[in-house]
Amino acid sequence: MSAEKKILTILNETIARGESKEVNFDVANLHTSTPVNVPVIIERSKKPGPTVLFTAGIHGDEVNGVEIVRQLIAKGINKPKCGTIICMPVINIFGFINLKREFPDGRDLNRVFPGSSKGSLASRVAHKLTNEIIPHVDYIMDFHTGGSGRFNAPQIRIIHGEQKLKQLAKVFGAPFVLYSKNLNKSFRNTCFKKGIPLLLFEGGKSFHIDDLVTNSGVNGAKRVLSYLGMLSSKYKASAPKKNCIFISDSKWKRAKYSGMFKAAAKIGSKVDKNDIIGNITDPYGKFNYFVKADNSGYIINVNESPIVYQGDALFHISTELKR
Repeated sequence: MSAEKKILTILNETIARGESKEVNFDVANLHTSTPVNVPVIIERSKKPGPTVLFTAGIHGDEVNGVEIVRQLIAKGINKPKCGTIICMPVINIFGFINLKREFPDGRDLNRVFPGSSKGSLASRVAHKLTNEIIPHVDYIMDFHTGGSGRFNAPQIRIIHGEQKLKQLAKVFGAPFVLYSKNLNKSFRNTCFKKGIPLLLFEGGKSFHIDDLVTNSGVNGAKRVLSYLGMLSSKYKASAPKKNCIFISDSKWKRAKYSGMFKAAAKIGSKVDKNDIIGNITDPYGKFNYFVKADNSGYIINVNESPIVYQGDALFHISTELKR
Protein backbone atom coordinates (compact mmCIF):
# COMPACT_ATOMS: atom_id res chain seq x y z
CA MET A 1 0.00 0.00 0.00
CA SER A 2 1.30 3.42 -0.92
CA ALA A 3 1.69 6.03 1.81
CA GLU A 4 -1.38 8.22 1.77
CA LYS A 5 -0.57 11.89 1.28
CA LYS A 6 -1.93 14.56 3.61
CA ILE A 7 -2.81 16.65 0.55
CA LEU A 8 -4.09 14.70 -2.45
CA THR A 9 -3.94 16.40 -5.84
CA ILE A 10 -6.19 14.91 -8.52
CA LEU A 11 -7.13 16.60 -11.81
CA ASN A 12 -5.48 19.82 -10.58
CA GLU A 13 -7.68 19.88 -7.47
CA THR A 14 -6.30 19.48 -3.95
CA ILE A 15 -8.17 17.55 -1.28
CA ALA A 16 -6.89 17.48 2.30
CA ARG A 17 -7.63 14.74 4.82
CA GLY A 18 -11.16 15.11 6.18
CA GLU A 19 -12.36 16.91 3.04
CA SER A 20 -14.97 15.96 0.44
CA LYS A 21 -14.77 17.21 -3.11
CA GLU A 22 -16.30 16.59 -6.52
CA VAL A 23 -13.90 17.19 -9.39
CA ASN A 24 -14.53 17.07 -13.11
CA PHE A 25 -12.94 14.43 -15.33
CA ASP A 26 -13.55 16.39 -18.54
CA VAL A 27 -11.94 15.32 -21.81
CA ALA A 28 -14.05 16.72 -24.65
CA ASN A 29 -17.32 18.53 -25.32
CA LEU A 30 -20.27 17.07 -27.20
CA HIS A 31 -20.44 17.78 -30.94
CA THR A 32 -22.84 20.63 -30.08
CA SER A 33 -20.02 22.28 -28.08
CA THR A 34 -21.96 21.47 -24.90
CA PRO A 35 -19.54 20.71 -22.05
CA VAL A 36 -19.73 17.24 -20.52
CA ASN A 37 -19.13 16.87 -16.79
CA VAL A 38 -17.83 13.51 -15.61
CA PRO A 39 -17.94 13.79 -11.81
CA VAL A 40 -15.25 12.18 -9.69
CA ILE A 41 -16.50 12.04 -6.11
CA ILE A 42 -13.71 12.03 -3.52
CA GLU A 43 -14.24 11.43 0.20
CA ARG A 44 -11.28 11.58 2.60
CA SER A 45 -11.16 10.64 6.27
CA LYS A 46 -9.07 12.60 8.76
CA LYS A 47 -7.37 9.28 9.56
CA PRO A 48 -4.79 7.93 7.09
CA GLY A 49 -5.47 4.65 5.30
CA PRO A 50 -5.76 3.02 1.87
CA THR A 51 -7.20 4.70 -1.20
CA VAL A 52 -9.96 2.74 -2.93
CA LEU A 53 -11.37 3.54 -6.37
CA PHE A 54 -14.87 2.44 -7.42
CA THR A 55 -15.50 2.59 -11.18
CA ALA A 56 -18.43 1.76 -13.46
CA GLY A 57 -19.72 2.65 -16.89
CA ILE A 58 -16.58 1.81 -18.84
CA HIS A 59 -19.19 0.51 -21.27
CA GLY A 60 -22.00 3.02 -21.71
CA ASP A 61 -24.79 0.41 -21.72
CA GLU A 62 -23.80 -1.25 -18.41
CA VAL A 63 -26.19 0.66 -16.19
CA ASN A 64 -26.32 -1.88 -13.35
CA GLY A 65 -22.70 -1.15 -12.51
CA VAL A 66 -23.51 2.56 -12.50
CA GLU A 67 -26.39 1.85 -10.10
CA ILE A 68 -24.07 0.00 -7.70
CA VAL A 69 -21.65 2.91 -7.45
CA ARG A 70 -24.58 5.35 -7.26
CA GLN A 71 -25.91 3.50 -4.22
CA LEU A 72 -22.50 3.54 -2.55
CA ILE A 73 -22.56 7.32 -2.86
CA ALA A 74 -26.25 7.88 -2.06
CA LYS A 75 -26.09 5.73 1.09
CA GLY A 76 -22.88 7.36 2.28
CA ILE A 77 -20.92 4.10 2.16
CA ASN A 78 -18.22 6.03 0.30
CA LYS A 79 -17.45 8.11 3.41
CA PRO A 80 -14.53 6.15 4.89
CA LYS A 81 -13.57 5.60 8.52
CA CYS A 82 -9.97 5.98 7.36
CA GLY A 83 -8.22 6.59 4.07
CA THR A 84 -9.81 7.81 0.84
CA ILE A 85 -12.62 6.58 -1.40
CA ILE A 86 -12.87 7.79 -5.00
CA CYS A 87 -16.03 7.07 -7.03
CA MET A 88 -16.38 7.33 -10.80
CA PRO A 89 -19.91 6.07 -11.55
CA VAL A 90 -19.86 6.76 -15.32
CA ILE A 91 -16.49 6.72 -17.07
CA ASN A 92 -17.85 6.41 -20.62
CA ILE A 93 -20.27 9.33 -20.33
CA PHE A 94 -20.46 9.63 -24.12
CA GLY A 95 -21.73 6.05 -24.51
CA PHE A 96 -24.05 6.52 -21.52
CA ILE A 97 -25.63 9.61 -23.10
CA ASN A 98 -26.07 7.85 -26.46
CA LEU A 99 -27.21 4.53 -24.94
CA LYS A 100 -24.26 2.84 -26.64
CA ARG A 101 -21.61 0.42 -25.38
CA GLU A 102 -18.81 2.14 -27.27
CA PHE A 103 -17.59 5.69 -27.65
CA PRO A 104 -18.90 7.84 -30.54
CA ASP A 105 -15.74 6.88 -32.44
CA GLY A 106 -16.89 3.25 -32.31
CA ARG A 107 -14.08 2.16 -30.00
CA ASP A 108 -14.45 -0.01 -26.92
CA LEU A 109 -12.81 1.89 -24.06
CA ASN A 110 -11.82 -1.40 -22.43
CA ARG A 111 -9.63 -2.27 -25.41
CA VAL A 112 -7.54 0.90 -25.71
CA PHE A 113 -5.73 1.15 -22.36
CA PRO A 114 -3.35 2.63 -21.35
CA GLY A 115 -4.37 5.05 -24.07
CA SER A 116 -2.71 8.06 -25.65
CA SER A 117 -3.05 11.81 -25.14
CA LYS A 118 -3.02 12.21 -28.93
CA GLY A 119 -5.18 9.21 -29.86
CA SER A 120 -8.91 8.69 -30.41
CA LEU A 121 -11.46 10.06 -27.95
CA ALA A 122 -11.65 6.70 -26.17
CA SER A 123 -7.86 6.48 -26.07
CA ARG A 124 -7.63 9.96 -24.54
CA VAL A 125 -10.09 9.04 -21.79
CA ALA A 126 -8.08 5.86 -21.07
CA HIS A 127 -4.86 7.88 -20.96
CA LYS A 128 -6.30 10.42 -18.54
CA LEU A 129 -7.66 7.71 -16.25
CA THR A 130 -4.36 5.81 -16.36
CA ASN A 131 -2.18 8.83 -15.64
CA GLU A 132 -4.27 11.11 -13.45
CA ILE A 133 -6.41 8.76 -11.32
CA ILE A 134 -4.84 5.29 -11.10
CA PRO A 135 -1.45 6.42 -9.66
CA HIS A 136 -3.23 7.68 -6.53
CA VAL A 137 -5.06 4.46 -5.59
CA ASP A 138 -4.24 1.21 -3.78
CA TYR A 139 -7.30 -0.90 -4.68
CA ILE A 140 -9.92 -0.80 -7.44
CA MET A 141 -13.38 -2.33 -7.76
CA ASP A 142 -14.68 -2.09 -11.34
CA PHE A 143 -18.35 -2.93 -12.00
CA HIS A 144 -19.60 -4.42 -15.29
CA THR A 145 -22.59 -6.31 -16.69
CA GLY A 146 -23.16 -8.87 -19.41
CA GLY A 147 -23.69 -7.60 -22.95
CA SER A 148 -25.99 -8.37 -25.90
CA GLY A 149 -28.90 -9.60 -23.78
CA ARG A 150 -26.76 -12.11 -21.86
CA PHE A 151 -27.35 -12.07 -18.12
CA ASN A 152 -24.32 -12.73 -15.90
CA ALA A 153 -24.68 -14.26 -12.47
CA PRO A 154 -22.97 -11.97 -9.94
CA GLN A 155 -19.30 -12.90 -10.16
CA ILE A 156 -15.79 -11.63 -9.55
CA ARG A 157 -13.14 -12.20 -12.23
CA ILE A 158 -9.49 -12.56 -11.33
CA ILE A 159 -6.40 -14.19 -12.78
CA HIS A 160 -4.70 -17.35 -11.50
CA GLY A 161 -1.85 -17.13 -9.04
CA GLU A 162 -2.58 -13.77 -7.41
CA GLN A 163 -3.15 -14.58 -3.72
CA LYS A 164 -4.08 -11.01 -2.77
CA LEU A 165 -6.79 -10.94 -5.43
CA LYS A 166 -8.03 -14.36 -4.36
CA GLN A 167 -8.32 -13.19 -0.75
CA LEU A 168 -10.12 -10.00 -1.76
CA ALA A 169 -12.49 -12.02 -3.96
CA LYS A 170 -13.34 -14.26 -1.00
CA VAL A 171 -13.96 -11.19 1.13
CA PHE A 172 -16.19 -9.63 -1.54
CA GLY A 173 -18.35 -12.74 -1.37
CA ALA A 174 -20.02 -12.86 -4.80
CA PRO A 175 -21.67 -16.23 -5.54
CA PHE A 176 -18.98 -17.06 -8.13
CA VAL A 177 -15.32 -16.25 -8.69
CA LEU A 178 -14.25 -16.89 -12.27
CA TYR A 179 -10.58 -17.24 -13.16
CA SER A 180 -10.03 -15.42 -16.45
CA LYS A 181 -7.00 -13.98 -18.23
CA ASN A 182 -6.34 -10.25 -18.35
CA LEU A 183 -7.22 -9.08 -21.84
CA ASN A 184 -4.66 -7.04 -23.71
CA LYS A 185 -5.26 -3.28 -23.55
CA SER A 186 -7.97 -3.67 -20.91
CA PHE A 187 -8.34 -1.53 -17.79
CA ARG A 188 -7.74 -4.59 -15.62
CA ASN A 189 -4.51 -5.52 -17.41
CA THR A 190 -3.18 -1.97 -17.19
CA CYS A 191 -3.81 -1.90 -13.43
CA PHE A 192 -2.19 -5.34 -13.06
CA LYS A 193 0.95 -4.09 -14.80
CA LYS A 194 1.05 -1.19 -12.36
CA GLY A 195 0.72 -3.53 -9.39
CA ILE A 196 -2.73 -2.29 -8.32
CA PRO A 197 -5.18 -5.04 -7.25
CA LEU A 198 -8.44 -4.80 -9.20
CA LEU A 199 -11.60 -6.81 -8.60
CA LEU A 200 -13.74 -6.95 -11.74
CA PHE A 201 -17.40 -7.52 -10.89
CA GLU A 202 -19.81 -8.83 -13.53
CA GLY A 203 -23.54 -9.09 -12.95
CA GLY A 204 -26.80 -8.68 -14.86
CA LYS A 205 -27.10 -7.52 -18.45
CA SER A 206 -26.91 -4.28 -20.43
CA PHE A 207 -29.71 -1.69 -20.16
CA HIS A 208 -31.12 -3.43 -17.11
CA ILE A 209 -31.03 -2.95 -13.34
CA ASP A 210 -31.51 -6.05 -11.22
CA ASP A 211 -31.94 -5.78 -7.45
CA LEU A 212 -30.13 -9.05 -6.66
CA VAL A 213 -27.14 -8.03 -8.75
CA THR A 214 -27.11 -4.53 -7.26
CA ASN A 215 -27.29 -5.90 -3.71
CA SER A 216 -24.47 -8.35 -4.44
CA GLY A 217 -22.25 -5.51 -5.67
CA VAL A 218 -23.05 -3.11 -2.83
CA ASN A 219 -22.69 -5.77 -0.12
CA GLY A 220 -19.41 -6.98 -1.64
CA ALA A 221 -18.03 -3.46 -1.65
CA LYS A 222 -19.00 -3.04 2.01
CA ARG A 223 -17.24 -6.30 2.93
CA VAL A 224 -14.01 -5.23 1.22
CA LEU A 225 -14.12 -1.81 2.87
CA SER A 226 -14.70 -3.49 6.23
CA TYR A 227 -11.76 -5.84 5.58
CA LEU A 228 -9.56 -2.80 4.87
CA GLY A 229 -10.78 -1.09 8.06
CA MET A 230 -12.48 1.67 6.04
CA LEU A 231 -16.20 0.97 6.50
CA SER A 232 -17.97 3.50 8.69
CA SER A 233 -19.34 2.15 11.98
CA LYS A 234 -22.81 3.20 10.74
CA TYR A 235 -22.80 0.20 8.40
CA LYS A 236 -22.51 -3.53 8.88
CA ALA A 237 -20.89 -5.85 6.38
CA SER A 238 -22.91 -9.06 6.65
CA ALA A 239 -21.22 -12.32 5.73
CA PRO A 240 -22.37 -13.91 2.44
CA LYS A 241 -25.04 -16.59 2.81
CA LYS A 242 -22.91 -19.11 0.90
CA ASN A 243 -19.21 -19.56 0.23
CA CYS A 244 -17.91 -18.41 -3.14
CA ILE A 245 -17.68 -21.05 -5.84
CA PHE A 246 -14.35 -20.72 -7.64
CA ILE A 247 -14.51 -21.65 -11.33
CA SER A 248 -11.26 -22.38 -13.12
CA ASP A 249 -12.77 -23.34 -16.49
CA SER A 250 -16.05 -22.99 -18.33
CA LYS A 251 -17.52 -23.16 -21.81
CA TRP A 252 -20.42 -21.84 -23.82
CA LYS A 253 -23.37 -23.92 -24.93
CA ARG A 254 -24.28 -22.59 -28.38
CA ALA A 255 -27.48 -22.74 -30.40
CA LYS A 256 -27.69 -25.68 -32.78
CA TYR A 257 -30.57 -24.04 -34.67
CA SER A 258 -31.94 -20.57 -35.28
CA GLY A 259 -35.33 -19.72 -33.81
CA MET A 260 -37.21 -18.47 -30.79
CA PHE A 261 -35.36 -19.26 -27.57
CA LYS A 262 -36.52 -19.75 -24.02
CA ALA A 263 -34.21 -20.70 -21.16
CA ALA A 264 -35.43 -23.24 -18.59
CA ALA A 265 -32.43 -23.34 -16.25
CA LYS A 266 -32.07 -20.44 -13.83
CA ILE A 267 -29.00 -18.27 -13.57
CA GLY A 268 -26.60 -19.51 -10.89
CA SER A 269 -28.20 -22.96 -10.71
CA LYS A 270 -26.34 -26.27 -10.88
CA VAL A 271 -27.25 -28.59 -13.74
CA ASP A 272 -26.31 -32.14 -14.61
CA LYS A 273 -25.16 -33.45 -17.97
CA ASN A 274 -28.09 -33.98 -20.39
CA ASP A 275 -30.49 -31.87 -18.30
CA ILE A 276 -32.92 -29.91 -20.47
CA ILE A 277 -31.93 -26.26 -19.91
CA GLY A 278 -33.97 -24.55 -22.63
CA ASN A 279 -35.69 -24.93 -25.97
CA ILE A 280 -35.63 -23.42 -29.45
CA THR A 281 -38.81 -23.25 -31.54
CA ASP A 282 -39.91 -21.83 -34.88
CA PRO A 283 -42.67 -19.18 -35.18
CA TYR A 284 -45.03 -21.64 -36.86
CA GLY A 285 -45.40 -24.36 -34.23
CA LYS A 286 -43.73 -27.03 -36.35
CA PHE A 287 -40.36 -27.30 -34.58
CA ASN A 288 -39.26 -27.65 -30.97
CA TYR A 289 -35.66 -28.44 -30.09
CA PHE A 290 -34.67 -29.12 -26.49
CA VAL A 291 -31.32 -27.65 -25.46
CA LYS A 292 -29.41 -30.03 -23.16
CA ALA A 293 -26.39 -29.44 -20.96
CA ASP A 294 -23.18 -30.93 -22.38
CA ASN A 295 -21.71 -31.31 -18.90
CA SER A 296 -22.53 -30.89 -15.24
CA GLY A 297 -21.79 -27.47 -13.79
CA TYR A 298 -23.07 -24.09 -12.70
CA ILE A 299 -24.86 -21.73 -15.09
CA ILE A 300 -23.03 -18.40 -14.84
CA ASN A 301 -24.54 -16.69 -17.89
CA VAL A 302 -27.88 -17.02 -19.70
CA ASN A 303 -28.87 -15.52 -23.03
CA GLU A 304 -32.20 -13.76 -22.42
CA SER A 305 -32.77 -12.81 -26.06
CA PRO A 306 -36.02 -14.31 -27.39
CA ILE A 307 -34.54 -14.71 -30.90
CA VAL A 308 -31.29 -16.57 -31.55
CA TYR A 309 -29.32 -17.69 -34.55
CA GLN A 310 -27.36 -20.87 -35.08
CA GLY A 311 -24.07 -20.54 -33.19
CA ASP A 312 -25.27 -17.91 -30.73
CA ALA A 313 -24.07 -18.34 -27.13
CA LEU A 314 -26.97 -19.56 -24.96
CA PHE A 315 -25.46 -20.63 -21.63
CA HIS A 316 -22.07 -20.24 -19.99
CA ILE A 317 -21.51 -23.34 -17.85
CA SER A 318 -18.63 -24.14 -15.50
CA THR A 319 -16.59 -27.21 -16.40
CA GLU A 320 -14.00 -27.23 -13.62
CA LEU A 321 -14.12 -25.93 -10.07
CA LYS A 322 -11.20 -24.92 -7.91
CA ARG A 323 -10.91 -24.40 -4.16
